[in-house]
Amino acid sequence: MTIRRTALTIAGSDPSGGAGIQADLKTMTALGVYGMSVITALTAQNTTGVRGIFDVDPAFVADQIDCVFTDIVPDAVKIGMVSQKAIIEVIGAKLEQYQARQIVLDPVMVSTSGSRLLAEDAMDALAGRLLPLAAVMTPNLPEAELLAGMSIAGEGEMEEAARIISGKYGGAVLVKGGHQVGTANDVLCRKGQITWFRGDRVDSENTHGTGCTLSSAIACGLARGLSLEESVGKAKAYLTGAMRSGLDLGKGNGPLDHCFLTENTIYS
Repeated sequence: MTIRRTALTIAGSDPSGGAGIQADLKTMTALGVYGMSVITALTAQNTTGVRGIFDVDPAFVADQIDCVFTDIVPDAVKIGMVSQKAIIEVIGAKLEQYQARQIVLDPVMVSTSGSRLLAEDAMDALAGRLLPLAAVMTPNLPEAELLAGMSIAGEGEMEEAARIISGKYGGAVLVKGGHQVGTANDVLCRKGQITWFRGDRVDSENTHGTGCTLSSAIACGLARGLSLEESVGKAKAYLTGAMRSGLDLGKGNGPLDHCFLTENTIYS
């Protein structure tokens, strides 16, 4: 009998397959974890941008979470796009009810193409209801600036922001440096301790879903029993490989090659 670790993604759907639920499930499958999903919103989007968002009824989001936790309890939970206050409240209540463990929260506020994905009145709910539940948060630089209430211009400010956010919400914080020109260095603050994860920047415009992919990969590591530091390191290596593979699809910021590890298939 095969025993496989499990992970749940709570996020929005991307019909173009590069981000959101689709990217999360591809990542989980590629990394050997059984993936499950709770859809918070349907989006009309592709590599060029987001055209529309249709939020799922909060009660139905609750039903989906109930169905997962009363049957296949996840070893880790990744939370991505949650655009409405009522949905955030439901998610927080349900995760507390089921005592969900190893929660990775990607505070998705703006898409790669620049489209706003979080309603104005939902920011307080995200900060007050979900961020305190997270074992680790994974903000990019603009998100970290908003959460920390400061500007970030270099590595010193990245460390300071990570400490501020971690101190405010209690969990670990991984501030991603991908928005900096010429670098791909991320910093983790966990219980006041700083760890840098350095990497070469991949010269590619195909970055659709990078945040979703990284946070899901971290959740996979945690689900498999790795430490947070190990999970982040392996997730960063996976993300880099998926970008370097050179998949080139779409007319905008194209998707990653989530399956680069398993491309030698029966069709080869």
